[in-house]
Amino acid sequence: MPIVLLGFMGVGKSTTARLLDLPVYDMDQIIEERIGMTIADYFKLEGEAAFRKVETEVLKELLDLPADCLVSTGGGVVKSEFNRQLLLDNKEKNVLLTASFEVAYERISQDSQSQRPLFLQNSKEEFETIYQERMTLYQGLAATIINTDQLTPEQVARKILCK
Repeated sequence: MPIVLLGFMGVGKSTTARLLDLPVYDMDQIIEERIGMTIADYFKLEGEAAFRKVETEVLKELLDLPADCLVSTGGGVVKSEFNRQLLLDNKEKNVLLTASFEVAYERISQDSQSQRPLFLQNSKEEFETIYQERMTLYQGLAATIINTDQLTPEQVARKILCK
C-alpha cells in the first residue's frame, strides 16, 4: 500500500509531495483528468455528491498501488465514512499534515493556482467551521502526524522520508 498524505487544504500536501523522490499520485489532479474539467467547475455543474463519488472511486484505485509511491489526497476525502474506513486500513502508511486554521487560511488565500470551491463559497467563519469538522474526521487515520506551521516544505518532506 502507498504512503498517503492526508490533511486539510493549505497544509502542504501537494507542495510536499512534489519534493519527495517517489512516484506521486495527486488525487485532485487525477480526478480533474477523469472528469475533464476543474473540480470547482464540476462542483458547480454536478454538485458535491457527484464529486465525492468520483473521489471514492479514485481513492480505491490508488490504495491498491505499491508501497513505493505516494498518494496526495484532497482535503475533503475524509467526509465519506467509506473513505475513512479505506484510509483506516492503510493507517500505518498514512501521514497527516496539519496546520493551524490561521496558517492554512493564509496559505489558501495566497494560492492563485487553486480555485477551491469551499474556500470561495464561504466566509472565513464558515470556512473555520469546515476546518474544525474535518480536523475531527482526520483523527485516528494516520500513524504519523506532522504540524507544518513552522516547517518548510523541504523539512516536511524529510520528516516523511525518515518516518
